[in-house]
Amino acid sequence: MRKRILSSLLAVSLVIAGITGCGNAASTSNKAEAQTQTADAGQEQKDDAQGATDEAPVTLKWALWDVSSTVYYQPLIDAYTAEHPNVTIEMVDLGSTDYSTVLGTQLSGSGSDFDVVTVKDVPGYVTLVNKGVLEPLGDLIKNDGIDLSLYNGVTDQVTIDGQLYELPFRSDIWVVYYNKDIFDKAGVDYPTNDMTWKQYDELCRKVTDTTPGAEVYGSHYHTWRSTIQLDGILDGKNTIVDGKYEFTKPYYEMVLAQQKDGVCMDYATLKTQGLHYSAAFAQGNVATMNMGSWFIATLISKIKEGEYTDCTNWGMVKYPHAEGVEPGSTLSTITALAIPTTAPNKDVAWDFVKFVSGEKGAEVMASTGNIPAMTNDKIVDLIAGMEGFPTDEASKEALVTSHTYLEMPANDKSSEIEAVLNEQHDLIMNEEISVDDAIAAMNEGVQAIIGQ
Repeated sequence: MRKRILSSLLAVSLVIAGITGCGNAASTSNKAEAQTQTADAGQEQKDDAQGATDEAPVTLKWALWDVSSTVYYQPLIDAYTAEHPNVTIEMVDLGSTDYSTVLGTQLSGSGSDFDVVTVKDVPGYVTLVNKGVLEPLGDLIKNDGIDLSLYNGVTDQVTIDGQLYELPFRSDIWVVYYNKDIFDKAGVDYPTNDMTWKQYDELCRKVTDTTPGAEVYGSHYHTWRSTIQLDGILDGKNTIVDGKYEFTKPYYEMVLAQQKDGVCMDYATLKTQGLHYSAAFAQGNVATMNMGSWFIATLISKIKEGEYTDCTNWGMVKYPHAEGVEPGSTLSTITALAIPTTAPNKDVAWDFVKFVSGEKGAEVMASTGNIPAMTNDKIVDLIAGMEGFPTDEASKEALVTSHTYLEMPANDKSSEIEAVLNEQHDLIMNEEISVDDAIAAMNEGVQAIIGQ
């Protein structure tokens, strides 16, 4: 059975009064009357909310960033207001550079009148929750019957003390991109959607050519720690914030061995040159590269414009998996919507959040070439049907995941933890320290942070 990749998202909660405490004292007829009154009250509240979204003129203020360069904001608004012509949505661009800081400051001050806010990243989300400026969504989600399983485990990772304060509407997953021409020339079969890390390593080595001046790299790892460290969390047994990092060792050893054997570019050289991953793949001598789905749109547009000429015959497959683990688990980053506690129009704001994060919003996102957080077969078809997307079935199937793990789950010490992990990653890849010593330093540093 085809697995769903990523997500589905007002109505107002029905107030169901528990008829307890009276025990045998309440007659059957009294219970029935009480239930009828409760149902009537719930329906009246629901009707009032429906009127708010369908009749009375309402203006929602939506906090976000980079309005002029983000292609999906206006289509989402157009789709929602087509169904709710009484609603006007005003976009307020807070800029991208210090967005989370600016948003936190505004929501913490008096007089903030945002109805909906976009949450840029997990550390920013945790900060807003700790400030107490976001509405809890748990009851709304429950009473509207929203199926959180459609988010493939992502919402579990941003649940704080049993409560959810945001719903994702965009999710970028990690895949393996590959250059078909390199595999064709080497006479080697393409990567598949079901590879272990050992099989992936063997495949990369088969297409590697270390001839000076004619090098072909079987793999490429950008300098981010996520390209290596996070490979180890895809079995679901470890997290990047638990203070124990022995699970990263086999992945570091694999990449360091590839680096030594010329299978991938040297980390120190990449850092010194500042070579961007897109430029590396565009050179035409990189066979495979693990990277986020955001690169899809870049590849398609650059190839169409004639800027990329040496990687036009490309494809993509799912991330490799550990031995004994089902294929389809991958890393992800999310963009989400939340409702401030000070929102003037919370009922309509929730309706908008549910629309954007649900199936209709997902179809709009897919039509603009972006990966929605919620998806189904129709949405996969929309993305795979974009002009310039690879036509092979394996590339389409790569969009389907079994479980997604956030690069950094919700944790109030995430920024400090990341600083420790980044430092040790750099030392390992520059071969200034052994993997074992670096792991010991990660364990000690992060455990000290967690214990504060």
